[in-house]
Amino acid sequence: MAELTEADAAQLHQEDVDIKRGDGGDAPSAGDRAAETEPAADNDARPSTTTTERHISIQTKLEGLEMLVDLNGAGRKSCPLCPEEKFKACYSHKLRRHLQNLHWKVYVEFEGQRMCICHLPCRNLKPGLGGDQASGRHVAHYHCVVCSVTIARKTDMISHLKRHVNKGETEASYSGSSDVAFEEPAAPSGQAYEIMKELGTNVQLLPNHTTPQKSDTYFNRKMKTNRQLVFCSLAVLAEERNPLECLDAFGATGIMGLQWAKHLRSAVKVTITDISDTCVKMIKENCELNHIRVDGGSRCPRGPDGVSGEVESAPIATVEVAKMDANVIMHLRPFDYIHLDPFGTAVNYLDAAFRNVRNLGIISVTSTDTGSLYAKSPNVTLRHYGCHIVRTEYYKELAARMVVATVARAAARCNKGIEVLLAVALEHFVLVVVRVLRGPTQADESAKKLRKLVHCQWCEERIFLKQGNMVDDTLPCNCHGSLPGKTAVQLGPLWSGPLFNTGFLRRMLSAAVQHSMDDIQPLVKTLICESECTTLKSLVHGPSALTNQVECGVVIKTLQSGEESSPDHPGKRKTGEDSGNVVKKLKSDASLEHPPFYYSIHRHSIRGMNMPKLNKFLQYLTEAGFRVSRTHFDPTGVRTDATLEQFKSVLTKYSVPTYTNATATQTSVSTEKTV
Repeated sequence: MAELTEADAAQLHQEDVDIKRGDGGDAPSAGDRAAETEPAADNDARPSTTTTERHISIQTKLEGLEMLVDLNGAGRKSCPLCPEEKFKACYSHKLRRHLQNLHWKVYVEFEGQRMCICHLPCRNLKPGLGGDQASGRHVAHYHCVVCSVTIARKTDMISHLKRHVNKGETEASYSGSSDVAFEEPAAPSGQAYEIMKELGTNVQLLPNHTTPQKSDTYFNRKMKTNRQLVFCSLAVLAEERNPLECLDAFGATGIMGLQWAKHLRSAVKVTITDISDTCVKMIKENCELNHIRVDGGSRCPRGPDGVSGEVESAPIATVEVAKMDANVIMHLRPFDYIHLDPFGTAVNYLDAAFRNVRNLGIISVTSTDTGSLYAKSPNVTLRHYGCHIVRTEYYKELAARMVVATVARAAARCNKGIEVLLAVALEHFVLVVVRVLRGPTQADESAKKLRKLVHCQWCEERIFLKQGNMVDDTLPCNCHGSLPGKTAVQLGPLWSGPLFNTGFLRRMLSAAVQHSMDDIQPLVKTLICESECTTLKSLVHGPSALTNQVECGVVIKTLQSGEESSPDHPGKRKTGEDSGNVVKKLKSDASLEHPPFYYSIHRHSIRGMNMPKLNKFLQYLTEAGFRVSRTHFDPTGVRTDATLEQFKSVLTKYSVPTYTNATATQTSVSTEKTV
């Protein structure tokens, strides 16, 4: 019965496959032809059939698994994935529960396909202890969606799929490349291209684009937030002065540089570089895909159907693509905007970036070496960044300040200072955006903000160390006196200045609204409130919000500044008496900078007490006279100018013992009984 059921199910699946082939063409794909000529492997590891068609246990939806059996019909039915001796024939309602609770829930997922557990005799029985094959038993197993191999353990199947991914082998590489919309250019090694669209920009990806060790054209979908933040910062700079010479130093697929050119058009002159021949070739193909002319190229952009037309031959922008090392091109040419996003740390490229960047230009640095940034590898941190850190509750802001400190030291070596416009630390990356200020005076001012941090390892109180202070006498906590030994450690050197510029963030929010970037708007709003250390800030996107912003002695014109501001050219530094007044104003507003670091409300909660809601707690701190705001570094973090002792006192005051609710319930019940 089980053999007949399996044969019927296989026949139904074969008919479905034939129908699909009939719709798409009678010619078999390249992957099917290769699989038919492939010799049979070991019978213990591979199924007895020689076809590479998908096994019936691999489904995308539960309905596909239930369609293997007619559950609407009457009578008893057998499970299509279990032999008769394991699961006897039963009625439809019981069989449906069996398929849902056993086969559908016990699965391994890969690219939207579920490899459900299979109990059919797909694997040959291994001999027993006596050498008799009949004494063995069939083992539950999974069928690989890529190569049809059968593996018993779930963890082994996951490892097996990871090896496929590392080799660049996916289901598409075995099923052929008939789904690719564009026939040229041909992918290397017979691999199929994948077309991905982000922010109105199309890029071609190889199947192994998610593995940087195996693919030159690395693309990470999780870095979409990073790309949008960088785009908004460039859009803000393009409002100040244009055209801009901007550089995407590590192109890979070229997605970031293409987004700049496609949306900012004539306001920017984009240069995309990469050291890999494969990347340079793919960047040029992606330019054609988006109707962008490659500077120096002779081919015209092609339409969506792959045919060049007279109407579609007019490019919407021009991009320069060069095969060159990032350090070399930054030494050779000056730029207004430079974005560094290497695989890992960017410390090896900072000196070249600051060597030739123009005055009041912007450098954005993305670091993805989270292992060293988040204190998982302290020896690597010391080697790359020259900082000593430990794991703390505010480790993400610690990583951001460490990267800014490294950037400031690289700028100081070139007699340049920096102003931090934005510093974001999320799960996968740390992004730092700084404005470059020329001159040794600016370099000295930036170098003065590099300080050591004193951190208490017991209560996690922290304070930046000033010159001439003892370690134990610096911290406001009394842990060093009440506990044996020393509890404080020195971390750093770190950046002690502000991490955000409110005016720049407001204009970034306006750019995000203008270009319909809904994903990062909540994040930018959080950064604005965090920069001002407030929770009740109205964010206006209209013309009333676009006023002149003073940044590092520079008056930057915006959409409303044409009538009210002075006739100075945008982007030029003020000199003489006006510049001195601006510096005095900046010094007087220094007290309004956001306080460094934050406290986690869960880390400092009291045992046996119910904490108030986070928004309520922020209100209590505000009523106590402290500046408070939430932080993007930690969803449970509170940025405030209160000390840890004051923070805990307010938290203790408004926390309720856990037994109070139970006592109140018992009192109400006893009152009802008395009545």
